[in-house]
Amino acid sequence: MLIFLLVPIQLFAQGFLKTSGTKIINEKNENVLLRGYGLGGWMLQEGYMLRVYRDGQQHKIRQRIEALVGAEKTQAFYDAWLANHTTKADIDALKAWGFNSVRLPMHFELYTLPVDKEPVAGRQTWLDKGFEMTDSLLAWCKANKMYLILDLHAAPGGQGNDLNISDRDGSMPSLWENPAHQQKTVALWKKVAERYKNEPWIAAYDIINEPNFGFEDPVNDKNGLKEKTNVPLKKLMMDITKAIREVDNKHIIIIEGNGWGNNYNGILPPWDANMVLSFHKYWNFNNVASIEYILKYRDQYKVPVWIGETGENSNVWFTQAIRLLEDHNIGWAWWPLKKLGSNNPLEIRTNDGYQQILAYWSNRGPKPGAEMAWQALMQLAADTKFENNIYHKDVIDAMLRQPHSREAIPFKKHAPGAIQAVDYDLGINGVAYYDMDTANYRVSDPALKQGGNSGRMYRNDGVDIGGSEGNYYVTDIETGEWLQYTIHIPRNGDYLLKLNTAADSTGGRAVIQVNGKAVKKDVTLPATGGIQQWRVTDAGKISLKKGTYTFRVMAEAGGFHLKELIVASSY
Repeated sequence: MLIFLLVPIQLFAQGFLKTSGTKIINEKNENVLLRGYGLGGWMLQEGYMLRVYRDGQQHKIRQRIEALVGAEKTQAFYDAWLANHTTKADIDALKAWGFNSVRLPMHFELYTLPVDKEPVAGRQTWLDKGFEMTDSLLAWCKANKMYLILDLHAAPGGQGNDLNISDRDGSMPSLWENPAHQQKTVALWKKVAERYKNEPWIAAYDIINEPNFGFEDPVNDKNGLKEKTNVPLKKLMMDITKAIREVDNKHIIIIEGNGWGNNYNGILPPWDANMVLSFHKYWNFNNVASIEYILKYRDQYKVPVWIGETGENSNVWFTQAIRLLEDHNIGWAWWPLKKLGSNNPLEIRTNDGYQQILAYWSNRGPKPGAEMAWQALMQLAADTKFENNIYHKDVIDAMLRQPHSREAIPFKKHAPGAIQAVDYDLGINGVAYYDMDTANYRVSDPALKQGGNSGRMYRNDGVDIGGSEGNYYVTDIETGEWLQYTIHIPRNGDYLLKLNTAADSTGGRAVIQVNGKAVKKDVTLPATGGIQQWRVTDAGKISLKKGTYTFRVMAEAGGFHLKELIVASSY
């Protein structure tokens, strides 16, 4: 797997991070801008990451697996999943790419028994597994001089009505409805703080991820978006803070509002001198208005803010969001590092057997045999390993280089020959390519919810891509859209230009530019009778000297699909 070092690695002096007014600083009093990734899907599976869209809580997925292969093999699958999903190789890669921090979503069941399984009610049984995994992750972070944020993602009983997030059983009392769950949560954080109180590469404790619960109006406001006081949430977070401070006065404590982290009504002012406000941002416009509320809190209470989760969108959205956040000195943790899907740096491969399992679970196919299901699940677990992941360098480039650069760089080293259309240059929209429909902004405007790559494969820009591995192509090209390719010409000579296209009933018309100058206009593209009926169109000959050129294929009239730009030597 090829790893690109896209930005200079930022080294920080070892020492505990702390707050200073609206900044997070290190022991040298230097501003620290956290740039990180959340390890979603490792300790806690969320259904959508596995393409399970109905009853996607981890415990329900586990029950379905057990019904297919039995309890013993189910346990072996989860052991393999936890061993493979995140390793030192992942953390080494994050450092090499240019990130400086990691957020660990913790499932409480790896650290302590659930309340209803405690042998003695009211006592806390501690489990080694979660602490050992955290110790290993911390060691990998320390070796790379990266900060680790501990995040309680699945709290005892579950902290909200969005059940998948916290692996909550909605038929049972929540975190907010059972004092024993709250006592266990407080005890867990005290145990964590005791263990890691002297670890400076742990940046902070993110004490409750995305609370989303309607205290005042549980029927009409079940996720707490309109909550006015948030009394139970504030009380529990204050109790957790008190317990942590009994053993650890060094680490930052991060709090989150209700309504998936953003509703701070009744919660502020902060009650601790070393506290950071987190907020989460998805699917909305990347303008000052979208973060104005959190900036007001920051300025009013002189407290740093940090975005603990964001992502799940196109590269265009990523670049815009990071530019906005960093312009306001707000650090970030993107979500997630890997899953089944291409809008993250690492993609977990699927397999035919697992697709059959998904079909069965969604009532679209027969029940797979136990042996086949077992092989498919273990292949899936093996494919979570870093070395088996598909690396999406375009995502990394969009996050770390493109927010600060208007330069296009090659996606691949292109020479004369058949150049795959999907291998256009890396860069922002309007520089490396131009696409009309680039990102999902459905929260700000429900009509703008289908932007980005409609095929959801290979790359994560605005460009629509279809096909399958080894046979990708650009689809649904609209009038005015274009793609750019950096091509090295090895010698002087004449070169033939050709386009390999397909179209259903109407073709299209293209312009080919070289270094910004139109060299072939009105290239008429045929209607081929189907998206898989490809036909090569000769665009003519041009003379080129040895050197590196930028070629652009521009849609003067859209409606076609592009598989290849062919630059063929005529000698």
